[in-house]
Amino acid sequence: MPKNTNIKSVLIIGSGPIVIGQACEFDYSGSQSIRSLKEEGIEVTLINSNPATIMTDPSLADNVYLKPLTTKSIIEILKKHPNIDAVLPTMGGQTALNLCIEADDKGIWKDFDVEMIGVDIDAINITEDREQFRELMGRIGVGMAPQATATSFLEGKKIAQEFGFPLCIRSSFTLGGAGAAIVYEEEDFDELLRRGLEISPIHEVMLDKAMMGWKEYELELLRDKNDNVVIVCSIENMDPMGIHTGDSITVAPAMTLSDSTFQKMRDMAIHMMRSIGDFAGGCNVQFAVSPDEKEEIIAIEINPRVSRSSALASKATGYPIAKIATKLALGYNLDELNNQVTGNTSALFEPTLDYVIVKIPRWNFDKFEGSDRTLGLQMKAVGEVMGIGRSFQEALHKATQSLEIKRNGLGADGKEETHYDTIISKLTNASWDRVFTIYDAIKAGISLKKIYDITKIDMWYLKQYEELFTLEKEISTNKLDTLSKDLLLEAKQKGYGDRQIAHMLGCLESEVYKKREELNINRVYKLVDTCAAEFAAQTPYYYSTFENTMTTADGATFSANESVVTDKKKVVVLGSGPNRIGQGIEFDYCCVHGVLAAKEAGYETIMINCNPETVSTDFDTADKLYFEPVFWEHIYDIIRHEKPEGVIVQLGGQTALKLAEKLEAHGVKIIGTSFEALDLAEDRGRFSDMLTSLDIPFPKFGTATNADEALEIADTLDFPILVRPSYVLGGQGMKIVINKEDLEAHVVELLRSIPGNKLLLDHYLEGAIEAEADAICDEDGNVYIIGIMEHIEPCGVHSGDSNATLPPFNLGEFVMDQIKEHTKKIAVALKTKGLINIQFAIKDDTVYIIEANPRASRTVPFIAKAYGEPYVNYATKVMLGVNKVTDFDFNPQLEGYAIKQPVFSFNKFPNVNKALGPEMKSTGESILFIDSLKDDAFYELYSRRKMYLNK
Repeated sequence: MPKNTNIKSVLIIGSGPIVIGQACEFDYSGSQSIRSLKEEGIEVTLINSNPATIMTDPSLADNVYLKPLTTKSIIEILKKHPNIDAVLPTMGGQTALNLCIEADDKGIWKDFDVEMIGVDIDAINITEDREQFRELMGRIGVGMAPQATATSFLEGKKIAQEFGFPLCIRSSFTLGGAGAAIVYEEEDFDELLRRGLEISPIHEVMLDKAMMGWKEYELELLRDKNDNVVIVCSIENMDPMGIHTGDSITVAPAMTLSDSTFQKMRDMAIHMMRSIGDFAGGCNVQFAVSPDEKEEIIAIEINPRVSRSSALASKATGYPIAKIATKLALGYNLDELNNQVTGNTSALFEPTLDYVIVKIPRWNFDKFEGSDRTLGLQMKAVGEVMGIGRSFQEALHKATQSLEIKRNGLGADGKEETHYDTIISKLTNASWDRVFTIYDAIKAGISLKKIYDITKIDMWYLKQYEELFTLEKEISTNKLDTLSKDLLLEAKQKGYGDRQIAHMLGCLESEVYKKREELNINRVYKLVDTCAAEFAAQTPYYYSTFENTMTTADGATFSANESVVTDKKKVVVLGSGPNRIGQGIEFDYCCVHGVLAAKEAGYETIMINCNPETVSTDFDTADKLYFEPVFWEHIYDIIRHEKPEGVIVQLGGQTALKLAEKLEAHGVKIIGTSFEALDLAEDRGRFSDMLTSLDIPFPKFGTATNADEALEIADTLDFPILVRPSYVLGGQGMKIVINKEDLEAHVVELLRSIPGNKLLLDHYLEGAIEAEADAICDEDGNVYIIGIMEHIEPCGVHSGDSNATLPPFNLGEFVMDQIKEHTKKIAVALKTKGLINIQFAIKDDTVYIIEANPRASRTVPFIAKAYGEPYVNYATKVMLGVNKVTDFDFNPQLEGYAIKQPVFSFNKFPNVNKALGPEMKSTGESILFIDSLKDDAFYELYSRRKMYLNK
């Protein structure tokens, strides 16, 4: 039992909708925390307004409240559950901490006799109030950059005069570096100071001397009530100070730190954690280190909660930080707890890694036209990927292959930047693609010294890049038949993909793959085992690498493969890769439920994904986890190794779906709807022929591959015309045009960014109402519609950016009958097996089809939460053929209406056009329940419905 036996019921505060700076890492830590409490027999009540997450799944907490994160909601919950003993606010990011402080200020915890665990208010206040924090660090002898606090514009001006430029502005009590900026020139200062003061909820900013070019490090700590401390992970930012850690390429363990400095840093971190308060739980500490041989250390900040880096550190080390932090909050000591990954070491053991991990952020600047794309103190990334390898080079390549930005890794793919001035400019103004630009700079002959002088990226990293380029040069002098085994093996060990090697040799990817097989250069799989194999690990959590073969005494050669294949029937679930706008955490929710359903159906489940923030990559979600890029070569090798019955592609968004064609071509069975049907739904011409044969109306359209064809089609369609590329997600590149000039300009722009794409031109039904339906269909043609939603915004705003109302609020019976009829006909005609989403435009009582997607859509988790039904579980069992739709007893429960409300992160891009249109821009969503349409919230949404429409 927990050491504190008084705690029988705990309230967890979640992090709300996903925004830039606070993404699904808190869904992961929150889910782990709930499970950790439940193991102790504790009742768990959760408040979180995000319907897309696993954390808010009814199967996790005992009581889930999908309510706005306000003190009003907290009072309602505490009145309803007077037995709640404690609140755990450290699992929901800054949002949860801020709400917890507000509730404390209002005396709510005192009124209901609720204890705060995992952190104390003093610790939060000290770490968030930069002046208090500075004073404390001075008292305990920890150095910091020269800093001062300003609570007014005049005060700020005075400090700037004293410090000189460049200097940093940081707002107090904000998230993801909101309001932060580096000011190089005096003329930019006034506006940035004003913004920083406005964004801070307490109207306070900290001004500090910019430590530009210093190296940046993070340590993840856990402490128990006996004051035992473990340092779970050291993380080094490849990018120096001046770029937010969430936008930095990070490496674990730290690579370029001397041992004596690392020991000093450890001692400082422990000293800092002990000095901010007497609490048991997790902490993240950030430091800057001077880039000279003195290695002077200064503290940047400390966060007394699990952070974005905690999720990364958990996945990097296999040490379940959130789970252990929760147990510590209950009063356990570290030496009493087991590390569940090894299964046989205590949680007081610090992980030791025999591999390297590299995290690269994933940005979405293409969604924010006119945005400032340079990186700085304010976080702009929407997601991240992680690569695991035996060396930094291998991990770096795997991470770049995971990004899904049409690159095959670093260089060697014909997409290098060769223009000298552009390269220098991208290095000078830290760009989102700097990970590639460094390679391009070396290839362009720019000296390492010059690259270092501009970027201040440690010379060790630049030399690693240089080695890679040297290898590329050497391979390029060969042809496929003259390439030696040693050289090919070295390229694979350094992470080069078969596609890149084929590019260097001027041959096909399949030929390189074949040559590797002939030479017996095969991937082997290693366990992520937290203690460098000193103890046997129990957890099936793998990454791939290439090893030299060993020869045994009897002459047999082999490479050690730690992934043992069982003879059980297996299924692979392809994950959705990094979060981005248009493909977020909803698909991770679907993947997790798919895995759990396949387990229930008696399959061994195998998950392939590379996103460190999510529940799908938790070590105990699937029977086996391969933390690998969702990239053809990696997937195909795993499939050949495991020999599954088939692969589920329809739960992982467009990422997984795009691989269906290759899987089909290589004879791998696709579980659920066939590739033929997926392709038919994407091919506008064939799909329209199918709709015509079913007598279902659709807007007039045409397809074009160049501007001339587009202009010709425009003559037959009538403006306005909706233009969009095929095979994209989140409305990428969609636009409504109103004349030939606009049309030509947009088509030329689209084909420049997506060459060779087939463009779809639809007559845009102006003033139409938009609706969508999700359904499950089985191979016998039984169809069950799980939900029909009506959008509050008119047709023309992307469905992901619309307020979607379940059930519809003003579609008459005649229209509803057409929607049901069309949905069933299309699902059957596409031979759907599993989930399908169909979007409709309604004009003059006629229901037109906009598109059909025979896969899980972003609305599925919302419908499941609104109706309280496990739809993904049912759909997966239908895909696997173990159940028919008619086997399930559907019983949706919803009084009144549920509204899916989009949440935007425009505050990160102040100068961007906020108008909404056919291209999706929201980063997350929340759910709002209302009893009737007379509710003020509904009235306000409905009255503003046309405000943002981008014509």
